[in-house]
Amino acid sequence: MSLVNLQPEPRLRSPHVKTSLKEVTHLLPMAPPCRIFFKNENEQPSGSFKLRGIGHLVKRSIEKAQEQGITLDKIHLFASSGGNAGLAAAYSAAFYNVKCTVVIPTIAKPIIIEKLKGYGASVVLQGRSINEADQFLKTLMSNIGDAVFPIYCHPFDNPHIWEGHSSIVDEVVEQIGDNDIDKLKGFVCSFGGGGLYNGIYQGMVNNLVKGDILLIETAQAPTLNESIKANNIITLNEINSLATSLACSYTTKQSLQYYQTKSNGINSKLETIDDMDSLRACVAYKKYNNEVVEPACGAALSVCYNRLDLLFKALPHLQKDDILVIVVCGGSCTTEQDLAHYQVIVKKSETKL
Repeated sequence: MSLVNLQPEPRLRSPHVKTSLKEVTHLLPMAPPCRIFFKNENEQPSGSFKLRGIGHLVKRSIEKAQEQGITLDKIHLFASSGGNAGLAAAYSAAFYNVKCTVVIPTIAKPIIIEKLKGYGASVVLQGRSINEADQFLKTLMSNIGDAVFPIYCHPFDNPHIWEGHSSIVDEVVEQIGDNDIDKLKGFVCSFGGGGLYNGIYQGMVNNLVKGDILLIETAQAPTLNESIKANNIITLNEINSLATSLACSYTTKQSLQYYQTKSNGINSKLETIDDMDSLRACVAYKKYNNEVVEPACGAALSVCYNRLDLLFKALPHLQKDDILVIVVCGGSCTTEQDLAHYQVIVKKSETKL
């Protein structure tokens, strides 16, 4: 009598790629308090770290649909984003060969529309903000009928997204290796809605990494700062930040909870910078790395280039042999032309001093 092989169905491959971890201590214009490593999420195919989380959400959702006998031709992704989240959703849809609709505000950059269409997504321009675009997207989803299996891709507020982002820490631990892992003292990341932060926190817990997470937020988009003050999730009435990818009107409840939690050997700290600091960091990053990143990414990079004081202030215990990882979150919304404009803005601001 033969035994039936009851092996589980093979899981889908993830759309994100393993990114490089590079020590840049000797490449920085000023001496940092410790060894600095860049985790280069700008190497992701869609241009940013968003592909990890949204790609994971899409992967898990498709696997769930297939378990119910739903075929790929019935699956449809829906996203509302004028930036990296929409690009990650569109790339993921192309990766898995499923349909995708992205609703973006009418003020979205032409380069984003071009890239979305390049991934095969249907692009709808609606509203003057992400919130208005999202409301229209939900109206579309409510009218699709039972023949379609919808996957809603929120930019940051979903546990599957956080789980996907946690793979950043998995890779860092592997790349640093057993000999130096005890020297890893923490991470620095930009803060917008909280998805990346949540993922890094979970990744540190999963890998038993103890240390600090330094969050960098702009004064023009103080989402977490205001929620901490109120001890509750605050929705900002207006956001006017040049770091548009950080311009989220609210953060997640999980982010506030993690920030207030003093356990697991993880200490979260928040520093606020001006938009201009982000622009300066983008200009410096281009100078020293010959690559373009968004102001949202420049927020985290500022602690290496023009706001080194924040490292000494927030993490005074760091020693020369300690390792601090800066997440270069990337971004596809900024062009060489934008960067040239940032350089002009920075020079003008310096002449006023």
